[in-house]
Amino acid sequence: MRRGKVAVCGAGAWGTAFSIVLADAGNDVTMWARRPEVAEAITRDHENPDYQPGIRLPDAIDATDDVERALHGADVVVLATPSQTLRANLTEWAPHIAGDAVLVSLMKGVELGTLNRMSEVIHQATGAGPERIAVVSGPNLSPEIARREPAASVVACEDESVARALQARVHSPSFRPYTSVDVLGCELGGAYKNVVGLAVGMAVGLGFGDNTTASVITRGLAETARLAMRLGANPLTLMGLAGLGDLVATCSSPLSRNRSFGERLGRGQTTEEIYASTRQVAEGAKSCSSLRALAEQSGVDAPVAQYVDDVVGGRLTATQMMDEILARSTKAETD
Repeated sequence: MRRGKVAVCGAGAWGTAFSIVLADAGNDVTMWARRPEVAEAITRDHENPDYQPGIRLPDAIDATDDVERALHGADVVVLATPSQTLRANLTEWAPHIAGDAVLVSLMKGVELGTLNRMSEVIHQATGAGPERIAVVSGPNLSPEIARREPAASVVACEDESVARALQARVHSPSFRPYTSVDVLGCELGGAYKNVVGLAVGMAVGLGFGDNTTASVITRGLAETARLAMRLGANPLTLMGLAGLGDLVATCSSPLSRNRSFGERLGRGQTTEEIYASTRQVAEGAKSCSSLRALAEQSGVDAPVAQYVDDVVGGRLTATQMMDEILARSTKAETD
């Protein structure tokens, strides 16, 4: 896959950071921004002041609020919108996407209601086959990526040749991509780590220390692996960058939106209060009910998703969540 034009649909923090990666790797990038003022600032000032303030964007990046213009001539289309708006957006955008363009998901969520992963939504909304659908997932906190701090990630596509071609398109001096054909495992690892990040954040907000957070991270990884393997994922994926790596970054860093959201829940704020105070989307707060339902549908025990969903939905407090987790019956660790 030659260097060429890439359209990045979404000008939030991660879409902007990944646009920097793409430009540094030699691609011409056109970003689509929902708000005209954001597109204008990116093109005129080479900065996204709302989502990556103080970071100068490469000259190879421009932006528009006209999605048809952004998609015109793009052989790679990167999707960086909130996961719950993807289907509606793609229904509108599909007529403007080239029939041979590769569609790359940066989103880490599971659709409410349908319980579809993002690659499944892309297929349903565009008709693209698995050889045209890829995901990027890993320990990629967007402020650090935007500052060009060294990072690694996974580019997954069921067609290994497409994964390798995309790997070359996104390999920049500071961003090291690895390939995979396990799209399912990468997507579930990326979605579930957000829910675990919320749980860890709640523990921190309640004032608990490293023993507690390490326990939540470990049991969260076990829960992720149970569900992913039940659905057919490669267990090694969950031990790699798109599983353990992403989980550690999300749960350990105050830069993580999901951990920060969880901390505020732990300190007693409601979900509605947190939503009202920020533009940033914590995907775990949106996807926890979907992942809980997916686990129940699959016959998988998922206490982390269950309790996080109850706290986000206002049915439990973070304190009650911790009490209920500790009150669960004991068992062998590998059960």
